Amino acid sequence: MRMHQATRMAATALLAGLSMVLSGCFVTPGKFTSELILTEPDQFTFTYEGEIFFVGLSQLAEMGNAPETFEPKPCFNDNTFEERECSRNEIAGQRAEWEAGAEARAAEAARKSEQMAALMAGIDPANPEATAELTRLLLRQEGWEKVEAKGDGLFDIRYSVTGELNHDFMFPVIEDFPTTNPFVQIILRKGDVVRINAPGFAAENDANPLAAMMGGMAGLAGLSAISDEGEDGPKMPEFPTVEGTFTIVTSGRIMANNTDEGASRSPNGEVLTWAISPRTKTAPTALLDLSR
Repeated sequence: MRMHQATRMAATALLAGLSMVLSGCFVTPGKFTSELILTEPDQFTFTYEGEIFFVGLSQLAEMGNAPETFEPKPCFNDNTFEERECSRNEIAGQRAEWEAGAEARAAEAARKSEQMAALMAGIDPANPEATAELTRLLLRQEGWEKVEAKGDGLFDIRYSVTGELNHDFMFPVIEDFPTTNPFVQIILRKGDVVRINAPGFAAENDANPLAAMMGGMAGLAGLSAISDEGEDGPKMPEFPTVEGTFTIVTSGRIMANNTDEGASRSPNGEVLTWAISPRTKTAPTALLDLSR
């Protein structure tokens, strides 16, 4: 009984914390390869190939909106405060109280569904066609060359864009979606200096809102493990593993970076490489002087 209660409490805490994340339509990488090339004057090429995960389309969102079922709360001895079996009258009272709040809970679920649809460019996650609608939305944007749904909010994508380096850049940016946690940012400074940050590639980085609340993807995996310990407990959904490689190739001068081994040489210039895993705590970052 106590294990079942602990599992329920863990699931409840997770869903409560993630309600804020879902309202922001949280997006995270899965397995991927990404590269940023800065070798041509005033030009950049960015590619991302692999998995991208939309929490709002996953089983987790379905858990948050799933119809509730009545479950009696534990009863306790007034003298010893030890848990005891509830009487029929006590259970009946709890059920009556729960049923009295059914209308309010239904209204709240409808409100959340409307909010989510508004945040997802009008796409209702509860609609069976939501995944197909999102696929069409992404494919009509420049750079999204492939978008294939793998199920449960997970997509296999290829994104590639080449442009002039005269403005800041961020990936991903999705039409009519709020700005979520960026995977990669290019920030221009005066004097042809460029700062590259990749906050979305750090599984336990504070810039990642889900990680900040739940202690990273490792924390989510831990809650999944707890749920599996009880046969009657709610089963937590699987989360994709954040795993991949981020590479920067540049003909400029590397002023600073936080790779493990520093830059290497290639025929096209200096190469910085980060291996990303669920243990990655520090977001990749580099500062480059691209003046000619």
